[in-house]
Parts: sequence; structure tokens; C-alpha cells
Amino acid sequence: MYKILTLNNISPRGLDRFGHEHYEVASEISQPDAVMVRSFNMHQMEIPASLKAVGRAGAGVNNIPLDAMTERGVAVFNAPGANANAVKELVLAGMLLAARNICQAWDYTRHLEGDDATLHKQVEAGKKQFSGFELPGRTLGVVGLGAIGVLVANAARALGMNVIGFDPHITVRAAWQLDAGVQQALSVDDLIARCDMVTFHVPLNDHTRHLLNRERLHSMRDGAVVLNFAREGIVDEAAVLEALEAGKLRSYVCDFPSNNLMGKAGVITLPHLGASTQEAEENCAVMVADQLREYLEHGNVRNSVNLPEVVLPRAGKTRLAVINRNLPDMVGQISHVLGQNSINIVHMVNESRAGVAYNLIDVEDEIGEEAARAIAGIDGVLRVRVL
Repeated sequence: MYKILTLNNISPRGLDRFGHEHYEVASEISQPDAVMVRSFNMHQMEIPASLKAVGRAGAGVNNIPLDAMTERGVAVFNAPGANANAVKELVLAGMLLAARNICQAWDYTRHLEGDDATLHKQVEAGKKQFSGFELPGRTLGVVGLGAIGVLVANAARALGMNVIGFDPHITVRAAWQLDAGVQQALSVDDLIARCDMVTFHVPLNDHTRHLLNRERLHSMRDGAVVLNFAREGIVDEAAVLEALEAGKLRSYVCDFPSNNLMGKAGVITLPHLGASTQEAEENCAVMVADQLREYLEHGNVRNSVNLPEVVLPRAGKTRLAVINRNLPDMVGQISHVLGQNSINIVHMVNESRAGVAYNLIDVEDEIGEEAARAIAGIDGVLRVRVL
């Protein structure tokens, strides 16, 4: 019986993926094998020794202490692409809000008073101040061509826009899905200097914090629009406000309100609606639940942010899953322990990622507690599971 702790409200469609015969799922549970989480901040949470995996029902994992989890041999999964369409649609909405001054125009009409004839005169007199522009022929820059960025780029092409993309780590799969008309930028600076609108779809880390800063804003075209539906810290708010006040930027549209931004001319802030659709929440929950089941029951790793991807069909009687630091002779030491216990290896896979290695080893016989303890005692081993 596996125990799953939910730290937020998780879509029932996702929780239904856990069979009642082998899983206990609850918002209050002791010694969980896995955690399912959305936005709950786990950094101050006491991590139980029983924890083997964390599933984030979304893409970002800033609310999870990754280094601490890795040191404990806890796999962390997310759901890349599951909410991509929801975010794409919101980005397109943000582009239209900025281009057509829809928020300002709506606010104007909300405050009109008088009979219909008076309203008509006020509308005709006031509408000129909300004149905007159309998207076809404009150039959109997309920084980050993952699941969301590719969808945004393709949708913008379908609307008749010129699109320039930049992602030094684009995957082969994403490249195949990208519209052939999307141009490649040489760098972030190259992209920003050539665009009427720019949208960011990258994770927040030391390399992307304030990716759009004062210097890059100066290089943008006059009257440009910035959209940020990725993470708050990617854009330097103070620099954006300066650019808006100076008339360099036309608009800043983001999903992250702050006291600095709210009420400022040219700023449109939304309450973190990127993945707030029923479909996105269900897709994320289902994807993460399936990944947790595969990991807990078979040791297979898909969409982990701290372990390499390893998927191995079962071939023997027992499976051994080992997480260890990526050090010399680790596989040799593990194999030596198995050999000392007369356990024959049928099939195995070893993959590494950023200093951490993961091993799936299928053997002909059962693995006793003594052998498992001996492997766990090898210097550098972080977690051992016998499945």
C-alpha cells in the first residue's frame, strides 16, 4: 500500500489514477511515499524520511527544495506541456489586450453615465484615445521554445505575425513541432532588438533572473509590448516602469501583480491565470499521477527535474532502483555486492544528470535485506529501493 499526500486541491481525475487497492490518498497522512503539490511552499516543510517522490501538478518547481530532495534521493516530477495550451491562449489574449487597448476602453465605458443618446456621444468622442494596432505584419519575439513557447510561436504565425525565436536548448521534438516560418535569433539581445512584442517562456533561475533588464529595454523598438507569463523575476519591474514612463514601452502585460505595478499606466496585471482552466488542471494532475505510479511501482522515470529519464521494461524477478552521486566505480560496487550475494543481473540501465546517477537493475532472484543494506551503505548512494 502506497501513501500519497496531497498538499493542494488536486483534480479528481488525477487522483482517480491511483487504484484504491494499492494506494491511500489524503490531505493529511503520515509517512507518505509521495507528495502531490501545486503551489504549496515546501521549502519550510519537514520532509518525512519515507518520502520517495514529489509530483508537481504544473511546470514550475520553485516551491520545491530541489537540492534537499536530491540529497535525500527523492525524485521530483513535473508536468511540462500539460498546461501549455491554457498559457498559450492567455498570452494571445494579452497580446490583443495590449494591441487594442481593451482594458482601458472597457474601463472607460464602465464609467459612462446618462441616457443612450448621451452615452452614444461620449463613446464617439472618447473612442479615438483607444486606437490600437493589428497583429498581422508585426514581429513577435519568443524567448524559450519549450512546450508553451512553440505553441505561442505557431499561433502567432497563424495570425499573420512575423515570429523570431530563441532557445539555445531547444529539443529535437520541439524543433519538429515549430512552424517553419519562425526565424532563429542569434541571442536574446538580437531577438529583443528586432521585435514589436516579446514574450518569455523560460524557467526562473540564476541565468534568467532579470533576463529583460534596463540595457535590453533600451535596445527595444519604441512602443514595444512586453509579455511575461513565465515567472515574476524574469523581468526587471523597475526598469519596465521606467521604460513605460519614458514612452519607450507601450505596454507590459504579466500574470504577476505587485504593489509596484498595480495602477501604473500601460501595465496590465492578471492574477496568475496561466494554468487556471479546468482542462489544464486535469491534464497536469493526470500526467503527474501516472508518472508517480510508474516510479513507485516500477522505478521508471519520466519528466523528472532532478533525475535522468530512465524507462526499462521489466525482465527479471526483482528490480533494484538506486540513486547515487555520479562518482567513479559506483556501478562496479553495486554489481560487486549483488555478485557476493549470488544475485545474477538480467538487465540494467545507468544514466546520469548533473552529478546524479540513476540505476535500474533487473535480477533473476530476490534481493534480501542484507544485500540492500550493503548497497545503501556504499559511499555516494542516496536511495535504494527493491521493487
